[in-house]
Amino acid sequence: MSTGFFGNIGPVKYEGPDSDNELAFRHYNPDEIVLGKRMEDHLRFAVCYWHNFVWPGNDPFGGQTFERPWFGETMDLARLKADVAFEMFDILGAPFYTFHDHDVRPEGETYSESVKRLNEIADHFQGKMEAGGPKLLWGTANLFSNRRYMAGAATNPDPDVFAYAAATVKACMDVTQRLGGQNYVLWGGREGYETLLNTDMGRELDQLGRFLSMVVDYKHKIGFEGAILVEPKPQEPTKHQYDFDVATVYGFLKRYGLENEVKVNIEQGHAILAGHSFEHELALAGALGILGSIDVNRNDYQSGWDTDQFPNNVPEVALAYYQILAHGGFTTGGTNFDAKLRRQSLDPVDLIAAHIGGMDVCARGLKAAAKMIEDGALSNPLDERYAGWNQPENKAMLKGERSLEDIAARVERENLDPEPRSGRQERLENIVNRYV
Repeated sequence: MSTGFFGNIGPVKYEGPDSDNELAFRHYNPDEIVLGKRMEDHLRFAVCYWHNFVWPGNDPFGGQTFERPWFGETMDLARLKADVAFEMFDILGAPFYTFHDHDVRPEGETYSESVKRLNEIADHFQGKMEAGGPKLLWGTANLFSNRRYMAGAATNPDPDVFAYAAATVKACMDVTQRLGGQNYVLWGGREGYETLLNTDMGRELDQLGRFLSMVVDYKHKIGFEGAILVEPKPQEPTKHQYDFDVATVYGFLKRYGLENEVKVNIEQGHAILAGHSFEHELALAGALGILGSIDVNRNDYQSGWDTDQFPNNVPEVALAYYQILAHGGFTTGGTNFDAKLRRQSLDPVDLIAAHIGGMDVCARGLKAAAKMIEDGALSNPLDERYAGWNQPENKAMLKGERSLEDIAARVERENLDPEPRSGRQERLENIVNRYV
């Protein structure tokens, strides 16, 4: 039964690039075959709960601009919110959705009441999913909004906060498994510090390592088959985040012996805040074997914070999907729209149109990336650039079959005096531009 919030908007259909219908896909055709697989199965789109159904449109200098009929702290309103959410998922034909516990139920007076409410909403979700609704890409716990977490969750100096956070994650993992979630994400919104004057970094890192180890242990205990994901975030709100970027997270995982147990959920906006490009973070995660899933959004490059706007830059998205495809594509992961409307975009139809635009941009990027891979447009020049390493003597250097003295002797014996070769960057950029 329709909630009426979206009026008479029906399911969004693919109408092709020449369509002038604002509420139709021009490029996202779920059944189109790309590199031998359906486009929907490559992209694995997910719609997030928090920005679409929780955020009231405020910013640091202004209050609420959105007026939604489900805003409030009752279970009846939480169920209405779920009804509207699943109606939107259906309109978009989204195969997945994502949520925090705090998004879907009002917090109770006690931990037990909060868990009870979460399970009640999970029952509501389960009925909708069994009736043909989308699958759960991942669940997570909000360990940053409540004032108890002002000094962090796992890294908090108060062991009672650590314990409360651990119990909350257990409850959320239980619900994620019950709903068939394909991943579980930990986003350390306040796992960092404001000043070293009151911070013992070594202690806090050990706390965080123990916390994540317990999560992994519990995953195996309950037989959760999905991936455990950590989302790198460099700053905002905490000045020094312990999960700054992919490289930092990998170093952390290695230190605590978790590099084979945990992967990363990479957000484009966070990559930019860390001083990287999105494709850099994806390429590094792929090279390290920890690429799990992505949050796709964009920042306003004139602003110094994470603005969470819907993607609209096809070349950026194409280079991102190129890295994803080059490293084998998604397994349990997918493309989560961690993006929100602008605070002046008040109408229900804006929610639908924003996702249509983002899905079309991703589809165009995917197709461009796939074509580059099919044609060897970037891989052939890359193979040529490193071709010298295929020579037996050069392979021997990397295999540890030559010592430093051996190599020095060869350089002297063969009178090596290598000349630099062009990196051809501009020519490669021109190649990319032919595809996008």
